Amino acid sequence: MRLGIVVNVMDSDVAGATTYRLAADAINMDHEVWVMSTGNLAYNPDDTIGAFARSVPQGRYTSARFLDVFKSDKAINRWITLDDLDVIMLRSNPSVQHAWAQSAGIHFGRLAMRHGVIVLNDPNGLAKAVNKLYLQTFPERVRPRTLVTRHLGRIEKFLDEEGTVILKPLQGSGGAGVFIVRNDEEHNLEDIFASVSRDGYVIAQEYLPAAAEGDTRLFLMNGLPLRHKGKYAAFRRVRTGDDIRSNIHAGGRLRRAELDDTMFGLAEMVRPRLVEDGMFLVGLDIVGDKLMEINVFSPGGFGSAQKFEKVNFSHAVLEALECKVQYMKFYRRNFSNVELATL
Repeated sequence: MRLGIVVNVMDSDVAGATTYRLAADAINMDHEVWVMSTGNLAYNPDDTIGAFARSVPQGRYTSARFLDVFKSDKAINRWITLDDLDVIMLRSNPSVQHAWAQSAGIHFGRLAMRHGVIVLNDPNGLAKAVNKLYLQTFPERVRPRTLVTRHLGRIEKFLDEEGTVILKPLQGSGGAGVFIVRNDEEHNLEDIFASVSRDGYVIAQEYLPAAAEGDTRLFLMNGLPLRHKGKYAAFRRVRTGDDIRSNIHAGGRLRRAELDDTMFGLAEMVRPRLVEDGMFLVGLDIVGDKLMEINVFSPGGFGSAQKFEKVNFSHAVLEALECKVQYMKFYRRNFSNVELATL
């Protein structure tokens, strides 16, 4: 299998990142792997799609060793033709890129898809999910009560109704710019609103008391909870101190996930839309009986799940990709990309 992975930038220092775990294990499984950034894609005069991409020599790699070689003079750098690949995984996050690069992976992925390359997650599905409004397209039952606006007065009214709300930017990730506001405490809502709305719309969301206990990330693959060797790909993040964020780089701590029927019920409720949108690999962030976020661009945390479950979930993903490549060969590419994404 010839696998391409599109990322934000090529100089990551996070050896345990899910993207590099997938790349290292793909090499270990004797696949050809090319990694490229959104700034190194190209449409060629001969109607092919190209990229200046990087790989490593064949061998055995941990994710840490892969990244060391990937960033060294031993790495292989060359222009490749994306049309010659079997699969392209789009793992660039639009919320942390320059405006010109936010949709680059989606647009070039669409072009590669025309020539029969399997592109995951489906580019047309990803185009619907470029900001947090995507969550609002799922059943009301699965999501917190939410207001999206740029009007301070509407947020003040929502705060009076709810008592406590979370304010955060419509675009963004990693817990940046997230505030908790209570109407029975002294606060400067006007300044908070000005800060959060600086780059666009503001999300005001009901506060879920269960958030005090952190959140659970549950991975879905092919529309179903990702399970490998009897273990589910999931982990829990617990907030520390007074910080309302449980993101690991915001100070949260990892714990083993305790999955229950409520979480599996949420996964089942969102499954139809995710399948319709061609979402192959997804991360659900669950608080209590609600979804706080559906990460469809670059869901990470395989290393965290593996730490507790002692299972390499990258293998399950790569085996699923191998099956899709075989399906395309058996049926002479008669499936659409969106159908194949969750098959």
